[in-house]
Amino acid sequence: MDNVTHIRNLSAIVGAAYCLDAERDTRSYATDYRGVYIGKALAVVRPADTGQVSLVMNYCHAHDVPVVPQGGNTSLLGGAVPDDTGHAVILSLSRLNRVRSVDAVNDTMVVEAGVTLQEARSHADEVRKLFPLRIGSEGSCQIGGNLSTNAGGTAVLRYGNMRDLILGVEVVLPWGEVWNGLRALRKDNTGYDLKQLFIGAEGTLGVVTAAVLKLVPKPRSESTAFLGFKSPRGALSFFGALRKRLGQDVTAFELISAAALELVLAHLQDARSPLSVQSSWYVLAEMASGRAQEDLDDAFYEALQAGLEDGTIEDAAIATADSHAAEFWRLREEISDAQTRTGGSVRCDISVPLSQIPAFIERATQSVLQIAPQTRMVIYGHMGDGNVHFNPLRPADVPVKEYLAFGAQISKAVDDIAVAMDGSISAEHGVGAGKRDELLVVKSRTELEMAWRVKRAFDPKNLLNPGKVLPLLHTAKE
Repeated sequence: MDNVTHIRNLSAIVGAAYCLDAERDTRSYATDYRGVYIGKALAVVRPADTGQVSLVMNYCHAHDVPVVPQGGNTSLLGGAVPDDTGHAVILSLSRLNRVRSVDAVNDTMVVEAGVTLQEARSHADEVRKLFPLRIGSEGSCQIGGNLSTNAGGTAVLRYGNMRDLILGVEVVLPWGEVWNGLRALRKDNTGYDLKQLFIGAEGTLGVVTAAVLKLVPKPRSESTAFLGFKSPRGALSFFGALRKRLGQDVTAFELISAAALELVLAHLQDARSPLSVQSSWYVLAEMASGRAQEDLDDAFYEALQAGLEDGTIEDAAIATADSHAAEFWRLREEISDAQTRTGGSVRCDISVPLSQIPAFIERATQSVLQIAPQTRMVIYGHMGDGNVHFNPLRPADVPVKEYLAFGAQISKAVDDIAVAMDGSISAEHGVGAGKRDELLVVKSRTELEMAWRVKRAFDPKNLLNPGKVLPLLHTAKE
């Protein structure tokens, strides 16, 4: 069956206006957020509901048409775009954008996959609850994509990543059957927890169309500070002291290198550093509590004062209003976009045990500078949970292509150091196409064979997001 027939039949399912086949209309869907991964689509199909997703999947399965599920297309590793053959259909979930229900007593909310993270957080706020996932792209990333990549973000330290925030899912399986697993239960010990297969699978096992999100009470009080440190070791030392004093009230502890802050300030004309003293490293620390604001402030201020007095902290700025805290967070959240606009950044998303973070940064920095001297060391991330975004950036006077010629060498050097420290080469960005083949090195053959058995059980034709997450093993019929 030819492409024209496929397009006509898919249009009959979703409506002609929602089946895009002209290259000018599909280009943005087939290009990733950074413009690094560029594919070609047979068509972009935009179903309106789970029923239409089911019909599309059934049709594509019957006619051997590959399908690439797509949320907000904010992936950094090419996980949501097709290859360049033009054989695959992009299945955009953007029209599945309803909040189906909110249960303020059970602290749950059922949302469809196309609801943006910002919208989900806003609906929770309306009932004075909090959906605690927080990432810089919250205005464009969608819940389905967050779930499929097991998104983390800046509040994992206290609330966990997406896997910890999901109670149930609705999934359309590769052949079109719908599994309604939208259970809003915190205890359900009836065998395999099948929803976990789809969280972090990057759309390779099924298409998530809705999810039950776990909400939490909004904190009564919050306190935020921007801090300067001589080194990551000093920041880690203060983090330990802060946790001893405030425990789970420590919600975020974000490490930022001087080069990262300088990059953001250069791109945000109206921004300035919160500190009068220039440091080599900075931390954005946020506390949130169920106790009174005065009590939280007193405990936080005491911890900061102790750090300043013993010389661990070089300088500190405390947010005295919500607007000040928002300014601090803007500096942190704009780092990724500042790199994208600059061009020539090698993005490494690693995690190591907390105790290894300073040593990792030191060793990885030395290794990168040996490969490409004068590199700007844009390093930032969620220090409290061991996730470091180690993103070497080209020198200002070096062309993008010239610097990125070292990209593979730099990425391998950084990843090798993380693995040697019992870390991971992907902390929260997933695997996609970009990290897929590295799994041959960092995963055992037994792990990969088990993963392929799961994949074949759900998708024996290998039609659902093919070429992502799972590397070929060459000895099995992948």
